[in-house]
Amino acid sequence: MNVKPRFFGLVSLTAITLALAACDRPEPPTVGQQIDAGIERTNQAAQETVRDLQAAGQEIKQESAKAASVISEGAADMGITAKVRTALAGDAQLSAISIKVDTTNNVVTLTGPAPSQAAADRASDLAKAVDGVTEVRNQLVVGSAS
Repeated sequence: MNVKPRFFGLVSLTAITLALAACDRPEPPTVGQQIDAGIERTNQAAQETVRDLQAAGQEIKQESAKAASVISEGAADMGITAKVRTALAGDAQLSAISIKVDTTNNVVTLTGPAPSQAAADRASDLAKAVDGVTEVRNQLVVGSAS
């Protein structure tokens, strides 16, 4: 039988296959190459961090501007409410009436009782005369007890 030639052929073929597989493996990087790669990764991470911080800074800036606008609008509304209340309190016909004044985005809403339609209309006129008021919603109930 020719077992030996076949066996040696199989062993030779296996050895050649292993040798070829070993040739495809890259050599491990040197210490210098590893250091250079580490420096490059650190630089990339630092650049990404800078970009992230810049984006976060822009977002904070935008949110701060929005918050300042909301605070400013709220302060303006409070000022308008105070001026309308002062005007109502200074009027002889309306000073004894419990009129609630609410201001949102420069729109004044008047609620509560009014002894007559003339008194309700007078309250609207006083509110409209306040600087900054863009609209008056008169929801006063005529004829209700004060």
